[in-house]
Amino acid sequence: MSEYGDQEDPTVPLEPGGQAEPTPGAEARPQGPSDGGDGAGSGPDSWDGADSGDGPTAAASRASAPDLPADLPPLPAALEAVLLVTDEPVPAVTLAQVVERPTGEVETVLRELARDYVEAGRGFELRQVAGGWRLYTREDCAPYVERFVLDGQQARLTQAALETLAVIAYRQPVTRQRVSAVRGVNVDGVVRTLVARGLVVEAGPDDDTGATRYRTTNYLLERLGLQSLEELPSLAPLLPELDELTSDSTST
Repeated sequence: MSEYGDQEDPTVPLEPGGQAEPTPGAEARPQGPSDGGDGAGSGPDSWDGADSGDGPTAAASRASAPDLPADLPPLPAALEAVLLVTDEPVPAVTLAQVVERPTGEVETVLRELARDYVEAGRGFELRQVAGGWRLYTREDCAPYVERFVLDGQQARLTQAALETLAVIAYRQPVTRQRVSAVRGVNVDGVVRTLVARGLVVEAGPDDDTGATRYRTTNYLLERLGLQSLEELPSLAPLLPELDELTSDSTST
């Protein structure tokens, strides 16, 4: 599996161009042939916010998104690709903004995908939960998923995970941002691995930043054979002497 920095398990909006701002209080509506226009924006494939029901907020999000390539995959494939990299339910309106299609059309395709997965007997399913859409493993496949996850927990921790665990153990409770600052790399994926293995848990928000803090668990103490955190070895003997640090800084 590829790594992004130390992330071990990555489970893996154009400024409005040339459009005049609407007059406050005026109601925007598509201009059709009867309005003296050329009919653009009145067809089913138009994307002006009025037909999709997304409104100016969605249009603003699209205005700040990068341009899409000319050779686009089918809409179902595009939605599947986005849903595969999400870790929480995504509202249909957000998906519509990403693929630049009307929300109604996106919702129709999502329902069709969900039905197709069930009819094909796939090992995953598309569910509409918590106001959004997300892919989940099928319930009757749970024994295999559990076996895979539990077997994976028997593997040895990587060097990156050990270093991250050590920082949390000695500086807890600590946020991921502060751990990243100590190690000099992104540790989001490593922290998720440590949480999944029951070695660290969330310890509430940081008073200054509101970011989630983490601490070690009793399970870690059991694995280390310690009664408490006070029995952790002292770091002082492992730190370089002050004259060594001064010498290194002078030589550089």
